[in-house]
Amino acid sequence: MKKIALFFTSLLLISCGSDDASTSPIPEESMYFPPNGSTIWETKTVASLGWNQSQAQPLLDYLALKNTKSFMILHNGKIVMENYFNGHNANEPWYWASAGKTLTATVTGIAEQEGFLNSNNKVSDYLGTGWTTAPIEKENLITNKHLLTMTSGLNDALGDNVSPSNLQYVADAGTRWAYHNVYVKLQDVVAASTGQSWDNYFNTKLRDKIGMTGLWVQNSGLSVYWSNSRSMARFGLLALNNGKWKDTQLINSNFMQQATTTSQNINLAYGYLWWLNGKSNYRLPQTQFQFNGKIIPTAPDDLYCALGKNDQKIYVVPSRKLVIIRMGNAADDVNMALSDFDEVLWQKISALIN
Repeated sequence: MKKIALFFTSLLLISCGSDDASTSPIPEESMYFPPNGSTIWETKTVASLGWNQSQAQPLLDYLALKNTKSFMILHNGKIVMENYFNGHNANEPWYWASAGKTLTATVTGIAEQEGFLNSNNKVSDYLGTGWTTAPIEKENLITNKHLLTMTSGLNDALGDNVSPSNLQYVADAGTRWAYHNVYVKLQDVVAASTGQSWDNYFNTKLRDKIGMTGLWVQNSGLSVYWSNSRSMARFGLLALNNGKWKDTQLINSNFMQQATTTSQNINLAYGYLWWLNGKSNYRLPQTQFQFNGKIIPTAPDDLYCALGKNDQKIYVVPSRKLVIIRMGNAADDVNMALSDFDEVLWQKISALIN
C-alpha cells in the first residue's frame, strides 16, 4: 500500500509541475535591430504572428494598383512583409518628400540635447534678424519650437520658396497653425549652432548611427531626402523604440515623446513634424478648417506617422510594435500628405493583422 501511495504522490507532483510550466509566462521578444552595413535583416512570417494570411494578397493587389513602389511591415523590428512593385527594387532610392520633416525634427532634438541650441530660443538668435520680411518685433516672436510645430505665423500661401521675401507675416507666432516649408530653417539653425554643415551633422549623428543610406537633394531651395525603403524602415524602428537604437539612446526619449504627442492646442493631430492619430479633431495642409474625428479612422488610435507628398508613409503603431513603410507615386490624384488612400490602406492592413 505504501508503494501505491508513493506512486500516486509522484504522479501528483509531476502533474503539478507540468501545470506550473504550462502557465508560466512566455518571455517577451526583445526588439530586433538589423546590423549596420549589412543586408541581413531577420524576418518572421504572417502565420507566426497569427495574422489572417488570406488578407495578404488583397493588400498587395491594392498597393500595386495604387502606384506603390515599395511596402514593408516590421513587427518588433523584424520584417514580416517586404514587397516591391512597378519595376522598383530594394536598392533603388526614392524621395521621402515631407515624410523627411521628421528627420529634421529628430536631428534638431539631437543638437538640443548636445547643448548647441534651445528649442525655446528665437530663430533669429541663430540666423540673425532679417531671415523673414516680417516686422522685426514679429520675427523675434518665432522660436525653434514654432518651426517644429508649424505655428510660425508666416504666410503658407506663397509656395515652397523659403527666401526672406517669401516668408511674410500673417499672425503672431503660436496663434495660427499652418503647414509650411519654413520648418527647413531648422536645418540652418542646426548648421549655425553646431558649426557643421547640415548634411555632415545629420550623417554623423543619425544616418550612420542606425545604418541608413541616402542623401539630401536640393529641390527649389529645399532639402529633400532620398533613400531606399529599408533606410526609411530603420528610421521608423528608431522612432518605435523611442529614440534608442540597440543599446544607445541617440535622441532623448523625452524629446521623442513630445515629438509624437500633441504639441500645441490648435491642431491636436500634430506633434513635432509628426502626424498623430486618435485625436478628437485635426487640421490639414492648405486650409484653416478644423475637422472632427481622427485623421485615419481605420487605423489604431496610438498611430503616429510621417506623411509626404504623393503618399510617402512611415506609420508607427507602438501598441502593435509595428512600423509600416510605403513609397511610390500618388495613389490617386497628386496630394500633399494625407489622402483617402490612408483610410482604405488601413482597412486592408487591419484585415491582415487582426
